[in-house]
Amino acid sequence: MNIFILEDDLGQQFRLEMKIQEILDKHHWTCDRFEVYGKPYQLLANVTERGRHQLFFLDIQIRNDEKKGLAVAREIRKRDPYALIVFVTTHSELMPVSFRYQVSALDFIDKELSMKHFSDRIERAIIYAYEEQENVTSEGLFIFVTAKAQVQVPFSSLLFIETSSTPHKLILHSQNERIEFYGFLSEVLKQDPRLVQCHRSYVINPYNVSFLDRDKRLLYFKNGQSCMVSRLKMKALEASIKALH
Repeated sequence: MNIFILEDDLGQQFRLEMKIQEILDKHHWTCDRFEVYGKPYQLLANVTERGRHQLFFLDIQIRNDEKKGLAVAREIRKRDPYALIVFVTTHSELMPVSFRYQVSALDFIDKELSMKHFSDRIERAIIYAYEEQENVTSEGLFIFVTAKAQVQVPFSSLLFIETSSTPHKLILHSQNERIEFYGFLSEVLKQDPRLVQCHRSYVINPYNVSFLDRDKRLLYFKNGQSCMVSRLKMKALEASIKALH
């Protein structure tokens, strides 16, 4: 789990940080990253992972901008459709406005709640985040983790992964997004044996193949995208696809 706080008021920052730490200690939970920021650009510059293991507590008013936190949430959601976002603010009147930003916030917590109710809402958000992690099985996700990258996407949406023109980088293609990250195809295959290599530059999800053109040596996916197939990999690839049907 990674937890991030964006709050520019030092008193509120300390209050929220201490409350979250108290909840983590109470449940004997640990975080890979628990980081606090006062400036939006610092937070965004340090968010390098994606997935349901990312939990953000965002103030809405930063400095003199009443809606800066909403803009930050929208940028987070653009980068990561799976992250969990909680607004913590004194501007409860902005709750209807937050829906227009289409960030799918988990909760909208008023700082002026009593300490007990404030703590309960924070705790509920953290419990939900940890339960989400436990409920999502490895079979349901493609998870790739190295020292330089951590990627999580639903396995059912993954189409293929290819090498990038940038050295040591890969590009993941899913049904609705494209993600570039550091890694090697050999590492991907080791971490998820459900994938199949069809070419030295491509690893594919055989469950999402719609058609194999032997003559053109091209593999087509359900969304119309395609990738090349090596002559040497053709027979093994056909066997892998046939085994699924």
